[in-house]
Amino acid sequence: MRFTILSILILLSSVTLKAQDAQQGKTFTFNLQECLEYAYQNNDSLKNAQLDIESAKYKVKETIGIGLPQISGTASLQDFLKIPTTLIPGEIFGEPGTFVPAKFGVKYQSSAGITLNQLLFNGSYLVGLQASKTFRELSEKNYNRTKAATTVAVTKAYYQVLVSNEQAQLLNANIAQLAQQLKETTELNKQGFVEKIDLDRLNVIYNNLVTTRENVLRSLLLANYMLRFQIGMPATDNLVVKDKIADIKIENDLSLVADTSAYKKRFEYSLLETQGKLNALNLKRIKSEYLPTLAAFGSSSYNYQADKFSELYDRKFPTTVIGLQLNVPIFSGFQRYHQVKQAEIEVRKSANVLNVVKNGLLLQQDAARINYQNSIQSLNNQRSNMTLAQEVLRVSRIKYQQGVGSSIEVTQAQTALEEAENNYIQALYNALINRVDLDNAYGRIQ
Repeated sequence: MRFTILSILILLSSVTLKAQDAQQGKTFTFNLQECLEYAYQNNDSLKNAQLDIESAKYKVKETIGIGLPQISGTASLQDFLKIPTTLIPGEIFGEPGTFVPAKFGVKYQSSAGITLNQLLFNGSYLVGLQASKTFRELSEKNYNRTKAATTVAVTKAYYQVLVSNEQAQLLNANIAQLAQQLKETTELNKQGFVEKIDLDRLNVIYNNLVTTRENVLRSLLLANYMLRFQIGMPATDNLVVKDKIADIKIENDLSLVADTSAYKKRFEYSLLETQGKLNALNLKRIKSEYLPTLAAFGSSSYNYQADKFSELYDRKFPTTVIGLQLNVPIFSGFQRYHQVKQAEIEVRKSANVLNVVKNGLLLQQDAARINYQNSIQSLNNQRSNMTLAQEVLRVSRIKYQQGVGSSIEVTQAQTALEEAENNYIQALYNALINRVDLDNAYGRIQ
């Protein structure tokens, strides 16, 4: 009995642990490239874009099917509860001036047949084939655009995690140094060499730094959540980034030049080009409706008739017919003419939109280039300021320890360092984000 209870307890513990593991999810350790590869497989927007490509493939096959033979079968069974009556002129029966009622037909009738139609020529169909292939091309380009947008979003989210990590490390280093100084100042205060106001100033700075670090750690957690969301990772899974800020190379290049043809590499421009092709094909399709259409048809059926249901299928009467059908449009109340005019307007609008987007992409390229140059210059400046602030704090502490400096000077130096580090972190983030925007503006993100 004891063994049975123990076994049940072990089993329940095992199930509980497995449930906890399932709830906590898996842990992944990714660098930027691995995050992107994961996103390409799991991002829902990319999945939908891929499904659009699959749908476009079937749309092409559907359009092709219009030109293939169309075969249909029919069957019917009729029970005439009352056989139709027809009036026949009485002259036939020697009763002029009268009509004699007569019933033609039998009580039961049935038929079964098959019909085939084959389109031989239709201008709209030929244009539709071209349009369906262009529509597939449009879906593929939309997938590439979504993939590029995903790359940008994931990269920015990844850099946000790295920058938050860097900020937390700087704060940890400052807190460690300040904690040591606070310990030393506390001992000096106990010995009467330092006033309590000096100790209080350090405590205020220390508490502020600790609070700042806690805020940064919460922001880091939020940045990690955002990164997982961008790559399509379940909320129950955990993600750890491999890289450090030092692993990211930021090109210190301020001599970037404009590339007046880079807009052609952008998927946004390519998509609008394809949309313009579809508008042109739509115009061609409407004009093709002025042309005649030609189709072949054929049908074969068997008819069955009898007054008794048991004899209905004893005899069959076959019917077979083949032929051609030519439809020639003559006049449509000027509807088709006005449809052509509307389609021509859409084609002209497409050209105007394409020109606007071209100029907008060139403007975006110029803005991205200038922003990146400014951010690199600001990063270099803030990095130098942070180095100088660290040196000023170091010297201020030495002077204070040697009795030739004041605690206010140390406090001001500590505050200046914290501000310099914050400015550096912001400049670093701007440089990384502007670099991504620059690559996107130049069409380098594929």
